[in-house]
Amino acid sequence: MTTYKELFGKYVKNYSSDPTADAEGQVWYNSTSGTFKSVLATAAWSSGSPLITGRDSLGGAGTQALAVVFGGFVPGNSALTEEYNGSGWAAGGNMGTARYALASATNGSQTAALAIGGQTIPPATSKNNTEEYDGSAWTAGGNLGTARGYLAGAGIQTAALAFGGLISGGTALQTGTEEYDGSAWTAGGALNTGRNNIAGCGLQTAALGFGGYAPPGAAGLTATEEYDGSTWATGGSLNTGRRGMGEAGIQTAALGFGGYSPALANVTSTENYDGSVWTNSSASLSVAVRRSAGAGSNTAALSAGGFSTTFTGKTEEFNFASTIITGAAWAAGGSLTTARQLLGNAGTQTAGLAFGGFTTTSLNTTEEYNGSTWGPGGNMGTARYNFGSCGTQTAGLGFGGNPYTPSPSLSTATEEYNGSTWSPGGSLGTGRLGIAGAGTQTAGLAISGYAGGAPTLTSATEEYDGSAWTAGGNVNTARNNAGSLGIQTAALVFGGNSPGGLTSATEEYDGSAWTAGGNLNTARLSLGGAGIQTAGLTFGGQIPPSTKVANAEQYDGTSWITSPSLTTSRQALGGAGTQTAGLAFGGESTTVQTATEEFTGETTADNVKTITTS
Repeated sequence: MTTYKELFGKYVKNYSSDPTADAEGQVWYNSTSGTFKSVLATAAWSSGSPLITGRDSLGGAGTQALAVVFGGFVPGNSALTEEYNGSGWAAGGNMGTARYALASATNGSQTAALAIGGQTIPPATSKNNTEEYDGSAWTAGGNLGTARGYLAGAGIQTAALAFGGLISGGTALQTGTEEYDGSAWTAGGALNTGRNNIAGCGLQTAALGFGGYAPPGAAGLTATEEYDGSTWATGGSLNTGRRGMGEAGIQTAALGFGGYSPALANVTSTENYDGSVWTNSSASLSVAVRRSAGAGSNTAALSAGGFSTTFTGKTEEFNFASTIITGAAWAAGGSLTTARQLLGNAGTQTAGLAFGGFTTTSLNTTEEYNGSTWGPGGNMGTARYNFGSCGTQTAGLGFGGNPYTPSPSLSTATEEYNGSTWSPGGSLGTGRLGIAGAGTQTAGLAISGYAGGAPTLTSATEEYDGSAWTAGGNVNTARNNAGSLGIQTAALVFGGNSPGGLTSATEEYDGSAWTAGGNLNTARLSLGGAGIQTAGLTFGGQIPPSTKVANAEQYDGTSWITSPSLTTSRQALGGAGTQTAGLAFGGESTTVQTATEEFTGETTADNVKTITTS
């Protein structure tokens, strides 16, 4: 018989603790537990960062790590394009024709995608438009021979397939197939069963069509058909008939997920196709969704957007691998003792600092976080809110703001915290509120905000050396209640309210001058921040006049991408920590908050199993 040594080129090793595996099926003996162990591949869906704009009936293409989605229903016709880098979504170039219920060359790429057909409203009108994406902009391609919506696609940008669908205003389901050569469509072989809301994947000469809707008899079909480049033949049936499914993969290794069943209920189930038979996967979507965009392969797929109980931006990643992936997420932490907004913040996820702020009046109290609970710290000398802050739990800094004693005013006062008590520091050159802060207690930054008697927005930056403030470089866009993070020589300011209104602009500071960075995907003010200039995190905020948001975004030093959202929408909150270990606390939702949330970035671990004889 074949030995383990012959299979893997090594003997079973003895370890006192489980090692990092280097191959699926690797076996070792754990001398501490007295057991043989191995690493096995399993299937699982994990949460990814949401789309910027939730929608259904959108197109998708690419891989799990480099995907693109486009069009959709918001409600209303959408021309939006978003690109995924494996961590989050960023805006791409808009389509020339806004539409939904469109198809895509599902095996295309992020830099070579194809949008096919679709519908627009009002009134419901089928489209024959084809558009080609080059990674930044869409250009018109050849028109379909038959305008239709709710169709399926397959192939790549220069060798695509379109099939099935429905002509708006008509009852005849389409059996027609069309083939694209990169410039024009020509007729191909007809489907055996006409249907709409059909899923498709694979190549132009080896495509797969499955599921769909063929009224009045079948609200969710199980039928599968395989295309060989000229004709469609019957394949294995789905285990669960449904329509509006997401799809990924090729004809001999496909994945179908979500959709809605004959009972018109959204489903979470996933099925695998091996070229002849569909089998139910042990992995299910965390949220039942229909008409999501799919991308990737049958071992590394992506589901984005769709309709659940409402239009959603939910993104999930499917992996069949020997590693367990836990998606990045926010989780509840210990609550503040005192609800507060417009507060000062500093520190890390396991050593946070919250001070000052406003509930029904300005506060001077301080709270310290140890990674699970908040406890009391020393009181500030001056109660205040809407001020700048930075530093650590044992070396915090607060400056400016509104003492509100008894009427609104602009403070120049600076205070320094040593872990137990606050003491006066050097005064700001200009009193202001709505000010952004970054840096440390001995190398701080005070950025923009409201200043003067009116007051008016200032573009001024001041630098603190531990005893005195001096002038630094002015921001290019004056703003108040912006987000900020980083250190004195590598800071970031973003969002806020500018003279032109709400802004998405980001600026980077190098210790002397501010330069433009990538814009936020969602413009907002009163947002939290954590991390450094090249690895930043922002969360929450407000879109005037009164919309509180839970959106989070990550910055890589060049551009912002979406990140998992807070559990609770809120504005004027505190932030601390890093991009992969962030802390959000306080703020205002419908009421002033005590809630704390902790962010943990995506993690992976070997799927280690104990070998038994049972």
